[in-house]
Amino acid sequence: MQLDAIFENGRFRTLDPQRPAATRMGVFGGRIVGFDAELEGCTALERYDLGGAHAVPGFNDAHQHLSMRGRRLRSLDLRAHVVGSLDDLYAAVELFARDLPPGTWIKGSGYDQNKIGAHPTAEMLDKVSAGHPVWLEHVSAHMGVANSEAFRLAGFSERYGVPDVAGGAVERDPSGRAVGLLQETAQRLVTDAFRPIGTDEIVDYIKAGSEVGVSEGLTSATEPGIGAIDHIGNSTIDLYAFQRARDEGVLDVRMTLMPYITVLRDIGALEGESTWRGLDLGVRTGFGDDYVRLGPTKIATDGSLIGRSAYMSCCYHDDGDNRGFLQFEEDEVRLLITQAHRAGWSVAAHAIGDAAVDAALDAFEMAQAQYPRHDPRHRIEHFAVASDAQVARLVELGVTAVPQGRFISELGDGMMRALGPSRSLQCYRMGSLIEAGAVLPGSSDSPVVHGAPLLNIHDMVNRLTADGVPLAPNEAVTPAQALEAYTAGSAYAAGEEKTKGRLQRGMLADFAVLSDDLLAVDPGAIKDMSVGATIIGGRVVFNDGAL
Repeated sequence: MQLDAIFENGRFRTLDPQRPAATRMGVFGGRIVGFDAELEGCTALERYDLGGAHAVPGFNDAHQHLSMRGRRLRSLDLRAHVVGSLDDLYAAVELFARDLPPGTWIKGSGYDQNKIGAHPTAEMLDKVSAGHPVWLEHVSAHMGVANSEAFRLAGFSERYGVPDVAGGAVERDPSGRAVGLLQETAQRLVTDAFRPIGTDEIVDYIKAGSEVGVSEGLTSATEPGIGAIDHIGNSTIDLYAFQRARDEGVLDVRMTLMPYITVLRDIGALEGESTWRGLDLGVRTGFGDDYVRLGPTKIATDGSLIGRSAYMSCCYHDDGDNRGFLQFEEDEVRLLITQAHRAGWSVAAHAIGDAAVDAALDAFEMAQAQYPRHDPRHRIEHFAVASDAQVARLVELGVTAVPQGRFISELGDGMMRALGPSRSLQCYRMGSLIEAGAVLPGSSDSPVVHGAPLLNIHDMVNRLTADGVPLAPNEAVTPAQALEAYTAGSAYAAGEEKTKGRLQRGMLADFAVLSDDLLAVDPGAIKDMSVGATIIGGRVVFNDGAL
């Protein structure tokens, strides 16, 4: 038999309990057809020698904004390693503005007030932006800052008359004038002035995100929140942009896409006399192919820890009476989730604060009680602050938590300041989730933090903040558990465990070649490992000399 490709002289860690290791793997039609002695007598159109290198199933990020990652790669970079202070940020904006045509938007992203001392202000941005409209997106994407020209284009001359928005917050001075910072849903007051983004531009962002992803061993990712330009979507036709990127050959990473829940709509009376909320033709979770498919619908219930807008049962540490807030009223959260559940969707609820976690779990329990379904595979994105009882309840309800490892190092110091020492012990409880019997996925929420899977795995194992402080160290997982999470666990979270996550006959031939053995290297050195090659469907999409 002639195969498409044989990869040999490798050290494959398959994550298949029946065959945990192999040295040779054959591929036909994008899928694995055999290993080692099973390939005797087979020829192949392509043969690749791994030179004894270690290989693992392709990394799968269960929560990554790949198109936003590409967009930030194309925007003014304001991350802490680039701008170390507010003065540096203003200088970067001033330099960026010098050669722009008049009226061009200055869009920057990645700043963190916890690391540069404070949020920028419209007044200061006015002084350095040479009349250009400015929008600076916070690292979390849960807030941003606009200058006066941006507010004017949005219909708010001199920053007066900016209204309150349900599920958001507008910071104002004593005279009632907006100072620049817009949180959560209030961001749309300004971002509506430049959205939707054109499809050509979105395809370029997807291309950039895919290119950096495959260089990190990423073979699959789930992008949350497409289609809602009043949330984090690029355009109402985001799905078309991903399909076009795939058709044009600029998207290699396999994508599972989460439409935002407000994209779902009333599509008429079905199943009796009641209305049905979903997408036209009854399209729902699971529709698509091995490269672009629909996943859960996403709903954001609250905000972020470092922005102190996540909805908490108790006030933030040293922050008066601030408990954060919900982006929807609790009864609306229950209604939206129940409607989507009834229409056959899996639902992914962003819930960071413990009170938001309760709101999401209540909604999932109510939806399943009213409209029982087999394995709806609902999720809670982040599940950042949770008690023992909430961990147990999540497992009992069959809901999957999707936490982020890299938050610990890049955002951990700010999270600990927000939570205080005692509640920090209940932060990103990966170890407890595994101990309770949950399937743990791996995810980054990039570009909020770095998207490289090896860096995220490093933080899942080591749990040290940027200042070197252990963050809930009892919640650390082993390298083997972290690898399982970033492969098979993420496949499970996307409902794709039958085709991805392990190297087995009949499964997709997606794998990454690594510089070392992930399970044998010193755990503190995982971050120093590199990816030598990435293979998707038996096709080499990245090669840094490993093949």
